[in-house]
Amino acid sequence: MEFYQADPTLENYWRGVILFGRNVASYKFALASALYEVDKTGSDLITLDQLAVPFSRYLCEHLKHARKQITSRSSQFLETCLKFNRGEITHAQLIEATVRLGFNNVIDAFHYVNQGEIDKRFFLDERKTHNGIRLTDNFFLLGERLQYKNLAFETNARWNLVEQAWSMGISRNLVGVEFDEDNQLLFTRVNARRVDITSCRDSLNGYQKGRCFYCFKPISLVPGDAELADVDHFIPWAARHEVSNINGVWNLVLACRCCNRGVEGKSARIPDLRLLQRLHTRNEYFIQSKLPLHETIVLQTGQRPEARRSFLQRNWQAALDKLIHTWKPNAEGEATF
Repeated sequence: MEFYQADPTLENYWRGVILFGRNVASYKFALASALYEVDKTGSDLITLDQLAVPFSRYLCEHLKHARKQITSRSSQFLETCLKFNRGEITHAQLIEATVRLGFNNVIDAFHYVNQGEIDKRFFLDERKTHNGIRLTDNFFLLGERLQYKNLAFETNARWNLVEQAWSMGISRNLVGVEFDEDNQLLFTRVNARRVDITSCRDSLNGYQKGRCFYCFKPISLVPGDAELADVDHFIPWAARHEVSNINGVWNLVLACRCCNRGVEGKSARIPDLRLLQRLHTRNEYFIQSKLPLHETIVLQTGQRPEARRSFLQRNWQAALDKLIHTWKPNAEGEATF
């Protein structure tokens, strides 16, 4: 897959699992979240009993605000989680059911993306011999990477997007994801009612591989971090009267503070034309990622790649005619997309 083949780092293989999966159940998100949290000191073997505690807790929490966590009609395991939420079973009964039912498919499916297994495995299946999984060196090396601290934010944001699409019946409706700049949130509308989905910053970061859209400097999602990313309009807000839907996801990127509002930053200038191709590439990652960002980009920019290119070119030119000045960033890292 071009996303991680173009920049084959461990974090981008991991992002491939999170961002480009089949989206038939939320168990991959729960397993990833559990792996971030579970105690990994002392042994590379993680038993199902250890995994079951955070795995079931994340699913129970998500079920409280999104009842649909799987595309099939029913799930015995999810019914058990709902019973726990209603106080009908004990925590011990929940953990027993999680060990027995919760991992039946997700451990086998975790490393599969686009009908094939990714080149880097983060754990080995040892359920038959040790009733658990064994973390590989890849996972421990992933934990040492600068981007590791961002992955939990990205996973939860992706989970929120997918479950919202399921709840709205994505097969019957094109979902339009919108941006609330004041609160830095992505939201949608259900029967004219606004529904907040998730953090815009957390949603975009994985598709940019954790780097500033313009200069490729590493950025952060951690609140209070000196490198915390800004959400930026690629085509500046100053051109909002010339460009329709300027707040659309198609026009939102993450930027370091220097590029967005530094002395030599973009400000109200138009990014150089070569950066428009980069925006197209990033938006095509949304397309590959499926619901609901796929549907949103199609709704906002066009059904086919050539229509989406034309949309970007037309709006870039309209903004340039208005704002006149273009801007180029100073490279701070190697291009990753």
